[in-house]
Amino acid sequence: MVGMYDPAHLRTFLAVAQTLSFTQAARRLGLRQSTVSQHVRRLEDAAGRTLFSRDTHSVELTEDGEAMLGFARRILEVHEQATAFFTGTRLRGRLRFGASEDFVLTRLPEILEGFRHDHPEVDLELTVELSGTLHEQLAAGKLDLVLAKRRPEDPRGELVWHDELVWIGAERLRLDGDRPVPLIVFPPPGITRALALEALERQGRAWRIVCTSGSLNGLIAAARAGLGVMAHSRGLIPPGLVRVPDRSGLPELGRVDFVLVHGRRRTSAQGAADALAAAILAGGDRLHRRGAAGPGRRIGPQTVGDEG
Repeated sequence: MVGMYDPAHLRTFLAVAQTLSFTQAARRLGLRQSTVSQHVRRLEDAAGRTLFSRDTHSVELTEDGEAMLGFARRILEVHEQATAFFTGTRLRGRLRFGASEDFVLTRLPEILEGFRHDHPEVDLELTVELSGTLHEQLAAGKLDLVLAKRRPEDPRGELVWHDELVWIGAERLRLDGDRPVPLIVFPPPGITRALALEALERQGRAWRIVCTSGSLNGLIAAARAGLGVMAHSRGLIPPGLVRVPDRSGLPELGRVDFVLVHGRRRTSAQGAADALAAAILAGGDRLHRRGAAGPGRRIGPQTVGDEG
């Protein structure tokens, strides 16, 4: 085994691991796809292990690749700390950061804690809101950096990862195909709300809203109580909820992008925003939370009563 891992190769590895795409990783890093492949190959040579299982259709982490994730993050964190210490660069100022409700139950606080430890003179202000609201506040100059779902019509943003939107609910929930779908949704301008309603309208499926809340915890409570179903990122399914099976007949919701978007105006917070964005991209895999049910565990064939 070669004793050193090149930070550039580790950053490329993390980008591929988070996007599961050599093409998307190349776009994120501003590199040629051939360079991304070369970096991964050299890292695999250094480790003496295969880190990705890949073919013409998919890219997946191997067990050794999963292990490398933690090592890569820690190596890069120490590398950045050493660089900042010896170059004497200390970030200062006020950084207004917005994160969508999707990340309430993830390990984002760990990333923010690490950032505050490394940059104690940055005054970090956190806003947690709906993705649509955060995009509006960013456009109005009220935020400097946003981590949220990307609007379908908006090409801006640095990709953190792709995910699939799925229908989720309580395991005991019963859906009746002859009755309107009971929906648990964020209020407008929630992006998942809009995608869910558009999918049902395209299918011609009747629906009714049984719960609206601007808080993810409020939606989860309603779903756990069996009031209905909600559209949610597959990689962030909360504990106690499971995927609705395909045989329920609910329409596919497609994929969603989670992105980092910088404000259009350059401010004194630019350096801090860049540093926090780099920390989130380096630790992006820590934001994924697979459902407690695990793969393949889904709601059975069903009927919903009149509750809610």
